[in-house]
Amino acid sequence: MIRTENLSKIYRTEDIETTALHQVNLNIESGEFVSIMGPSGCGKSTLLNVLGMIDSPTSGGYYFLDQEVGHLAERKRSNIRKHNLGFVFQSFNLIDELTVFENVELPMLYTNTPSAERKSRVEELLEDMKMMHRRNHFPQQLSGGQQQRVAVARAVVNNPKLILADEPTGNLDSSNGDDVMRLLADLNASGTTIIMVTHSQYCAEFGNRVVRMLDGQIVTEKVVEQFL
Repeated sequence: MIRTENLSKIYRTEDIETTALHQVNLNIESGEFVSIMGPSGCGKSTLLNVLGMIDSPTSGGYYFLDQEVGHLAERKRSNIRKHNLGFVFQSFNLIDELTVFENVELPMLYTNTPSAERKSRVEELLEDMKMMHRRNHFPQQLSGGQQQRVAVARAVVNNPKLILADEPTGNLDSSNGDDVMRLLADLNASGTTIIMVTHSQYCAEFGNRVVRMLDGQIVTEKVVEQFL
C-alpha cells in the first residue's frame, strides 16, 4: 500500500536548516497495523504528515497504492486524502460548533455522499461507538474518551483504506485510552490499515510491527507477537 524511497524533509528559514526526515525507506502492506515510536523531535509526526499527504517531502519518493503522490499538487493530494484516508489526533480536532452527529457526518459532505446514506452510516457508527445517545451533544459536553470515540467514528465514516493516528491516547486516562486502542485494533482486524505514532510501548504493541525512529531516520523495525 505504501512505499517510501529515500524520503527526506528539510525545513528552511533564513537562518537555519532543520532535517526532520533523512532518507527514510519504509514499506507498509495493506492490512498492517504499524506503530511508529521514538523520542520527541525524532521525525515521527513529520513522517505521519507526509504519509497523510498533509505535507510534501523535500526529496525522495512516496508511493501510495502504486502512485507517486509525494510531489503532487495540493488539490490532487486532497482528492486522494478524502477518498482513502482517515485521521485521528491527540487533541481530537472536533469542531465545537457542530454536534456529534454533524462532526462524524462532515467527511461524507466532502465526498458528496447522498443525505440518506450519510444518515444511515453515521447512525451505524454512533451505535458501534456507543455514542448514539450523545448524537445531538456538542464536543465540549463530552468527556475526553467520548470525544476520541467521536473522532474515530469521523475518521472511518468514509470507509478509508488507511487510518493515520497521532498519539490517539495522549490526552486520555488509561481506561479510555485502552478503549480507543481496542477500537483501532477492531478496525484493523476488519481490514483497515493503520499507522500510529505513539510514545506508549503498551499502545504500540496493539499493532503487528513497531518502527523506531531517531534523528529523522528509521533505526529498527520489529514484528510484534500478538497478545490480544
